[in-house]
Amino acid sequence: MQLIEANKPDLVLLDINLPGINGFEVLQRLQANPDTNNIPVIAISANARESDIEKGINAGFSYYLTKPINVNLLMTSINEVLGIGKYRA
Repeated sequence: MQLIEANKPDLVLLDINLPGINGFEVLQRLQANPDTNNIPVIAISANARESDIEKGINAGFSYYLTKPINVNLLMTSINEVLGIGKYRA
């Protein structure tokens, strides 16, 4: 959280299962902070049930990607969130 608040990145890639805090809690903190609430957050998780993905999207993640990561999908998601355009592998 401190790094995000200090650096205000254009995008955050966030694992859902973090030690001591989960990604949903981090997202809530980012959304509640006026300095970070506009930063898009892409969730990355091994929790791959449809209900997990739906929960993530409903919570406000820009995308919810499951492991193992499909690199093309990751790059396409990043480019779309940042408004860069289409990713070409």
